[in-house]
Amino acid sequence: MPVRRTRRLVAAALSAGLIGLAAVGCSQGGAVTAAAVAAAPADRAEVLARLPAAVRGTKIVVGDEHAPHTVTVYVDPRCGYCAKFEGSGGTVLADEAAAGTVRVEYVVASFLDDRTGGAASARAANALRASADAGPGRFALFQAALFASQPGAGAGGHGDGFTAERLLRIADRVEGLRSAAFDRAVREDVHRRWVADAEKDFEASGVGGTPTVLVDGAALPGGDALYDAARFSEALRDAGV
Repeated sequence: MPVRRTRRLVAAALSAGLIGLAAVGCSQGGAVTAAAVAAAPADRAEVLARLPAAVRGTKIVVGDEHAPHTVTVYVDPRCGYCAKFEGSGGTVLADEAAAGTVRVEYVVASFLDDRTGGAASARAANALRASADAGPGRFALFQAALFASQPGAGAGGHGDGFTAERLLRIADRVEGLRSAAFDRAVREDVHRRWVADAEKDFEASGVGGTPTVLVDGAALPGGDALYDAARFSEALRDAGV
């Protein structure tokens, strides 16, 4: 499909509200089933460990900041569909970022705290922000481990499942992440203002749910393609990447 036509279709989807996961995704909540603390998948660790991360305003930018394309991803740490995306479309983005094709801007929302109770999303977002200061690969590895370790419904109703101690146990699975500065940031909620500002950015975007993916400012159609690596890769190509 020609890129120009594809962009018209994407724009139409955006204007109709069919962005991210308007049909399938987290707007009120999401299924979370995993309870064990896990590391990033072993077959992904080498790629993730190479990815630099930098905080730019309310976004965490992964990859070469001068890459020709920008992919913006809206996530909430408690969103089960975001965890599903991380294990599929997210792996494609990591490969593209490692190849220098895209830079990935993560907007880490915490809206599920207000909608379903607790403060787990905000605590996890604070920890993700802290991991971005810890050196190349740390954010990417920690994010993968965090989504792989989403607490189940039995863990404090999952609204409080991401306790500081659980987040530090997840961080133990990322070599070189734990430090006095990181631990303090997690335990004392050092980046609470950044977390609040990131949530405001999410709300102002109007995307409505997570995960939502934009390519160079245009939304990719939502649905099952976000959760299938081959189909997501094809969607990126159709969007001109």
